[in-house]
Amino acid sequence: MQQALGQAQAKTGERTRTKEAARAAQRNTTIKKWSLTLLMLVLVLILDYPVFTIFFNAFRSTAEILASTSIIPQQWTLANFVYLNDRTNFWGFFVSSMVVAVLGTLISILCAATAGYTLSRFHSLRFVSGYSRALMLVQMFPIILALIPLFIIFHTAGLVNTYWSVILVYVVLNLPFATWMFEGFFDAIPRELEEAAYVDGSSRFGTLVRIVLPLSGPGTAAVTIFTFLLCYNEYLIANIFLRDPDTMTIPVGIQMFMQQYSTDWGSLMAAACLASVPTIIFFLFVQKYMIQGVVAGAVKG
Repeated sequence: MQQALGQAQAKTGERTRTKEAARAAQRNTTIKKWSLTLLMLVLVLILDYPVFTIFFNAFRSTAEILASTSIIPQQWTLANFVYLNDRTNFWGFFVSSMVVAVLGTLISILCAATAGYTLSRFHSLRFVSGYSRALMLVQMFPIILALIPLFIIFHTAGLVNTYWSVILVYVVLNLPFATWMFEGFFDAIPRELEEAAYVDGSSRFGTLVRIVLPLSGPGTAAVTIFTFLLCYNEYLIANIFLRDPDTMTIPVGIQMFMQQYSTDWGSLMAAACLASVPTIIFFLFVQKYMIQGVVAGAVKG
């Protein structure tokens, strides 16, 4: 009887120790999870500190920006935004940026999709494989070496101070990367689907438009995001070819707030804050497609 009672107590003690060990493991897991969350929050605050600085400085005067040591404004004001709207050509810069970014993105996607499809489906041809190697060579060539010859060509053709000068250069810059991305997406799509479309009487271009491109939706979205951001944020090329205030893009236009001996920091911060709004909204809606597209393009089927 005493032996049975001892065995029961031993089992009870063992179950108690097991439960305590499980609780301790759960507590350790919770502590690790919250510690990791706190660490990530601190890193986000550190990395995004410049963004917060731009946002808060947009709502205070230049004098307060230069005199204050705090990131939080002491006197909130919308004077910088009113100045941008009434006394600058900011909205003209914004329209120019959107025209250049949208047209450059559309042309790049159209050319890269057809080129990527060709590389994916006809890579055994000698000409196609040579074109793929040429893309790598073009990607390795620094664009800054071609800016002077391009300026001479565009000036002769009357394209300087027009949107098409920067759009053409942006398309050339985006094509290698976008083409490689599309090739990876198209390689993951089974060719049997295209063969079934051919049996139903579809042409090759119709198959690309109706079958291949819809199936590579996340990839197309990812390429669109990267292409749009390059066209929207690029400064050097736009600064060389767009010198007319009526055609300047935002990166070039807001440079006018920085003079030789003084800088209007309040208006500059307000302009930077407004300029970032389209890209932030864009990311909020398409960030999941961006992640899916990068992963899909990195692995070929």
